[in-house]
Amino acid sequence: MEGFEYRLIPGADQVGINVAVGGDGPAVVLLHGFPQTHYMWRHVARKLADAHTVIVPDLRGYGSSDKPSGIDPATYSKRTMANDIVKITGSLGFTRFGLVGHDRGALVTVRAGLDHPEAVEYLGILDVLPTLDTWAVLQGVNAKVAWHLYLMAQPVGLPEKMISAVAPEFFASFLDAWDNDGATFTAQERDYYVESSAAAVDSIVADYRATASVDLEMDRADRARGAQLTMPVAVISQDWGSQLGFDAAALWKAWAPDMTYEATTAGHFMAEENPDEIAAFISGLAARANRQH
Repeated sequence: MEGFEYRLIPGADQVGINVAVGGDGPAVVLLHGFPQTHYMWRHVARKLADAHTVIVPDLRGYGSSDKPSGIDPATYSKRTMANDIVKITGSLGFTRFGLVGHDRGALVTVRAGLDHPEAVEYLGILDVLPTLDTWAVLQGVNAKVAWHLYLMAQPVGLPEKMISAVAPEFFASFLDAWDNDGATFTAQERDYYVESSAAAVDSIVADYRATASVDLEMDRADRARGAQLTMPVAVISQDWGSQLGFDAAALWKAWAPDMTYEATTAGHFMAEENPDEIAAFISGLAARANRQH
């Protein structure tokens, strides 16, 4: 990302996390989704850099971050990935920060908010549901939209072999299907995401497998004890809840009492399709959190 300095910073268990850092001011961390890398934030990050120190990592297992073996489910649990974020921001001199995530990255932000409320000033969530609610709402034929979740939830071995056999086609299928107008990515950008993901099949599968096991168990335990996100939270999403028969705002409200929700006409890759909207969404959330403090 032009204008950003790159560093490899040790995360939890000394796993190297590739981080782009730019701008000046209070810290905001931007976490990417699937099948992408930190690069998805390139437009938004530049817009935020005038007022924020913007920290943009590759999640462990993705992009240029280390890709440890995922045989142990905890290696790619969202708790471990959240610990990565807290550790790298601390290494950069920030004990408190805003945290915004898209898709997979948003699941990490939620876990960070639950596990590290003292560090997270505010949470921004783009186009995802909490892990527990995701599995609860996927029922019947409607669940076919999330077929990849079920594939990558299978035991170690078969999913990795199946995906590796057609990795470019597999990852490209999501970029194409979730791009509303087919014009969000240049051919070079699309190829970069495909190639980066194809080089990380095992770790990406491990990330998804954790969501069907240890991450789900953590969410169940938090729901049972009444845990909630105590900081200001803002959610922006496509209106796919109406298609699948659930109220996304109500589901999030159960986890985050201080929550605002808005639907967008942009597609899943909204940070690249409409960066002005997403930058304004994040700036508004940061301003709301600042007023409350």
